[in-house]
Amino acid sequence: MSEIVVTGISRGLGHTVAVHLLDKGYSVVGISRTCNEEITAWLERYPNQFRFIPFDFMQSDRIKNDLFDDNLSLKNPIAAFVNNAAIAYDDLITNINLDSLHKMFAVNVYSPMLMVKYIIRNMLFHKIAGSIVHLSSISAHTGYKGLAMYASTKGALEAFSKNTAREWGERKIRSNCIVAGFMETDMNRSLSDEQKQRIYKRTSLKKAVDPLVVARAVEFLVSEQSSSITGQNIFVDSGTI
Repeated sequence: MSEIVVTGISRGLGHTVAVHLLDKGYSVVGISRTCNEEITAWLERYPNQFRFIPFDFMQSDRIKNDLFDDNLSLKNPIAAFVNNAAIAYDDLITNINLDSLHKMFAVNVYSPMLMVKYIIRNMLFHKIAGSIVHLSSISAHTGYKGLAMYASTKGALEAFSKNTAREWGERKIRSNCIVAGFMETDMNRSLSDEQKQRIYKRTSLKKAVDPLVVARAVEFLVSEQSSSITGQNIFVDSGTI
């Protein structure tokens, strides 16, 4: 059975996406830096449907050897890739730290690009009409104080995705981005309730984005139901834009 590779599954949105896909009957390969009790429970609950691979995407140079040579070999066909793993480096532009910037781009941009490289090779080998879904952020489209560096990584992913779609569409490989609005996740835990409310008031619905709605959008984009959709940014943002 073809697998869906989902990164950053240990918590937050990636956790929600992985659970939703598993519940819908998909075979999932989950990747995150650490394992936790819930991932262990998934391994017991879905023994023939779920695989877990521990990997730190800060180590972009280890992707080929540690992931694809050892765990995601060509013998396992990959139907879709959901790029969710990310870290946030929030600060004012005048305080940019080059080391922090390098680390964030390694996780948010360089590693996803390399993942796509090898996943497309897998799809071509198996002649799969595959789907690539990048989780982007509304911050790449509207300004938020302190998020310029993080937003730039998401903007890079969106450009990469659109060009991936153009380059490989002839081989029936699709690439799209889901532009998610602000959610109640660990990545936003540094924000105060007042800051969160100010952000939510800028949306049409005046509320946070439901991660399950994002997960459902991911499911749609990895399924045959979206076979004519590629090179797009799908906004799930409570009406921010």
